[in-house]
Amino acid sequence: MLNCMPGVIVKENESFESALRRFKKTCEKAGILSDIRKHQHFEKPSDRRKRKLNAAKRKNRQRLLKEQYG
Repeated sequence: MLNCMPGVIVKENESFESALRRFKKTCEKAGILSDIRKHQHFEKPSDRRKRKLNAAKRKNRQRLLKEQYG
């Protein structure tokens, strides 16, 4: 599942908020939160296909609208 947890070394004179922001960004790039959400419950293969198909349709529709008006 998760091989290594991303870490952040806090620099000298760096505030906690900025270190936390960097940590959140590294977690987002590693895809940890999406992986946790994906494993929270079992998704049937048919539901997974349906979700991916709907996402592809949404993405395609947005691309077409951007080409048409943009």
